[in-house]
Amino acid sequence: MKRQEKAITDAAEIDQIINSCDTCRLGLSLNNQPYVIPISFGYDGERIYIHTAAEGRKIDYFEGNPEVCVEFDQDVTLVTHESSACKWTADYRSVICFGRISEIIDSERKIDALNQIMIHYSGRSWEYHPNQISRVRVWQIDLLERFGKSSQRG
Repeated sequence: MKRQEKAITDAAEIDQIINSCDTCRLGLSLNNQPYVIPISFGYDGERIYIHTAAEGRKIDYFEGNPEVCVEFDQDVTLVTHESSACKWTADYRSVICFGRISEIIDSERKIDALNQIMIHYSGRSWEYHPNQISRVRVWQIDLLERFGKSSQRG
């Protein structure tokens, strides 16, 4: 990171930022074509879990290049300046993660991953009908690197 004074290095603070977000942005690339999408997610401290339909553009990207980037941000506030456009900025806290996405095939692991997503949003685990499990594809992102950054003016 260029400005080390803005780095967040505390793992608990990085986890807090991730856990406080309702959505994140998933960055993908295939054949030199970038693709960024907002997604809902679950997080267990080591992996991010997502689900998709049976087919689609995201899956083409996942299968063609499993290297992904995930961005989380919170407390984003525009900071204006009365007389200088170059002094406009933003306060925020953010986390960038680099990782590798892979599909979860095993039904029990899919249920565990889906519950990580539901725990994130509802605070509890759920029951799933086998038909629900068979219609959805579930993915995990193994996090290889995590970087936090804070740009806040007290």
